[in-house]
Amino acid sequence: MKKNNVLLRKNLLKFGMGFILSLVVVILLTGFIGESVSAESSIKIDLNSGEADSGSSTLDLLFLLAFIALIPTFLMMLTCFTRIVISISFLRNAMGVANSPPNQVITGLSIFLTIFIMFPVFSQIKTEAYDPYKAGTMTFEEAIGEGQKPLKVFMLKQVYEEDLNMFVTLADSNGIIEKENYDSQEKLTELSLFVIAPSYITSELKRAFLIGFLLYIPFLIIDLVVSSTLMAMGMVMLPPAMISMPFKLMLFIVADGWNLLIESLIVSFN
Repeated sequence: MKKNNVLLRKNLLKFGMGFILSLVVVILLTGFIGESVSAESSIKIDLNSGEADSGSSTLDLLFLLAFIALIPTFLMMLTCFTRIVISISFLRNAMGVANSPPNQVITGLSIFLTIFIMFPVFSQIKTEAYDPYKAGTMTFEEAIGEGQKPLKVFMLKQVYEEDLNMFVTLADSNGIIEKENYDSQEKLTELSLFVIAPSYITSELKRAFLIGFLLYIPFLIIDLVVSSTLMAMGMVMLPPAMISMPFKLMLFIVADGWNLLIESLIVSFN
């Protein structure tokens, strides 16, 4: 009964915090939109007038809100975040520790490592796209085109050739692009993000699972040794996982596992 009450309190607390955060975000967005509309008196949104300007303004606002909602997805899937967070999750499962480190720590560490690795790409995007657009020497469409190039170069360096060829072939068969126009390496950066992004995500998943396989091997050996030893001693009722966990932790600490894993992940993107 006490456990149920504690669980109910936790769920109510999570729901209340989520509701408060959602309310704050809605208030901020409402205030921002209200200030923007009041600052420019020439913009009037009237759904009943049937004018083209008011309809286009409404659609632009909806597209902007939809794009803002998708920004976290873009940052997770089009950067090195996927490989890092999956690799650390595999490490936790291989060691047999259920919630150590917790998901919040794994996500936070992955975010900061992503910023560290992607900082040169973000700096190049700022220099080549954002700064000229802010200075007024480049239009918004030109800034978007120039800002995609550093990100495309980064993703193309990590993409497996067979994955890229698969999506280029599928795009060619669907009439999206013409494959013969992208045979040379120089023209690959002209490919659309709709072709490069799924190729990159597929390659990242393959690499992350390969890293997970390599992480499992030493800990699996410890499990086999401990299990065989317990069987030879006749201690069948003793769980092997409970005995092998201290040895796994000791191996990880002695080998300086965190530095090895983080360094390997960072170097793998070079």
